[in-house]
Amino acid sequence: MKAIAALAIVCSTVAAAPAALPPERHVVLVVWDGMRPDFVTPQYAPTLDKLARDGVRFLNHHSVYCTATNVNGTAIATGVYPNRSGIFANSEFRPAIDPRRPLDTADQETITGGDKRSDGKYLGAATIAELVRGAGKRVALSGSKSAAVLHDRHNEWTIATAAAAPLTIFAGAPIPAASRAELTKLLGPLLVESTATARDRAAYATHALTEFLWRDGVPEFSLLWLGEPDLSEHNHAPGSPEALAGIKAADDDLAAVLHALDAKHARETTDVLVVSDHGFSTIRRSIDVVKQLAESGFHATKQMPESPKAGDILLVGDGGTVLFYVYQHDRDTCQRVTEWLQESDFAGAMFTREKFPGTLPLSAIRIDTPDAPDIVMSFRWTSEKNQFGVPGMIDCDWNRKPGQGTHATLSPFDVHNTFIAAGPDFRRAFEDPTPTGNIDIAPTVLHLLGVQTPAPLDGRIIREALREADGAKLQAVPQTVVAKRPGEEAWQEWLRSSRVDNTVYFDTAVGGKVRK
Repeated sequence: MKAIAALAIVCSTVAAAPAALPPERHVVLVVWDGMRPDFVTPQYAPTLDKLARDGVRFLNHHSVYCTATNVNGTAIATGVYPNRSGIFANSEFRPAIDPRRPLDTADQETITGGDKRSDGKYLGAATIAELVRGAGKRVALSGSKSAAVLHDRHNEWTIATAAAAPLTIFAGAPIPAASRAELTKLLGPLLVESTATARDRAAYATHALTEFLWRDGVPEFSLLWLGEPDLSEHNHAPGSPEALAGIKAADDDLAAVLHALDAKHARETTDVLVVSDHGFSTIRRSIDVVKQLAESGFHATKQMPESPKAGDILLVGDGGTVLFYVYQHDRDTCQRVTEWLQESDFAGAMFTREKFPGTLPLSAIRIDTPDAPDIVMSFRWTSEKNQFGVPGMIDCDWNRKPGQGTHATLSPFDVHNTFIAAGPDFRRAFEDPTPTGNIDIAPTVLHLLGVQTPAPLDGRIIREALREADGAKLQAVPQTVVAKRPGEEAWQEWLRSSRVDNTVYFDTAVGGKVRK
């Protein structure tokens, strides 16, 4: 998969103010890409840990499946699940855009092509940035990961990219062309040279936000997307010295944001939310599913043939999840593939367009989009520890090596991610055990800024963590859905979730053979 890293900056003008304004309030949303909650400690992330002790530490936070960047970047931005936003993986097959090859769902060409072919509906829901700006408030965005573009895709982004194996490094922000020379004069040119590291770009994105976009004051909503520790964890594994250095770099960027708020005397009117898009695991085995399928007699490829036939299978690897696109949705092929996977030693849970014995429907985990594949398979996971003593091991696709890190499974180590919030609207020194999720970020931010949503969202306002809640507690209801295949020793899979009021959070899924 092609991953992009760039610095993009967006700055919007102030529209006419509404008749009645809430008390002055600013919200700064900082995303630490790939940050696991068990590393939020005084040792590894002292600034973030202090913020948690001053505000709210969310103990049971959830990412959205697939537990990958673009999916959760969209969920954070919109407050809805993939079946409503349309983004369910980092890499997908969209034949209306490219009839042969998978594409990166946060790539600018993909976004532009998707909007062009859908009358501007590449995303099926409005984003925080769009709604805040539409309410007459100011917005500023900057990031070192292309997922930031999904938050404000119609703006004019200034982006720098550079190849840095195995990823392309991104840095960018929506900056009008007339302002680019001013940015360059202040901070130097955008980091296009290949020697610029992910940390260099994240630091540049941070300074672009605090020194350039905030030069005339802190807007009502700001987004800063940091690419670390994700890149270091991918290349070296969670808990590695490189990953710990990535965490420290992100912590320094957060400290710079807080220092800028203090310097502008805006800290007392600003809610700061720090969230990660997903957790992280270490790779136990890399499985070339395409090769194994082909050896078993299936016509499986990594790109669609020029003249495909019914039953041809395109496989798209998304780290801990593999997508199976069967040409013409041939039912016989789909059933044989699911049965083949159930006999494998690497399949963890499966979701399918059509119902087959032992599988759950795509709708069970809310990835039933028009462009969804016929079969979605999450790899197996374990709680074993890696070479650095960090728990969480998974099998993964053919794109990375054992001992490195990745995510996108339904392992609890991928699902459970970091969320910390502090500011005038949040309780102090509070640990929230109630299930929360990335889908709750948008409704909560919009509530803090007094902005209405045009339609109900999947997420909820995390009222129990707000001072206005006055100590209110919410009841979480656990749920389990089971799919069984008949037989003496047959495949079964379980999807476990939690419900708070009308909001559902998916906890984990497992599958395997069970003797009856």
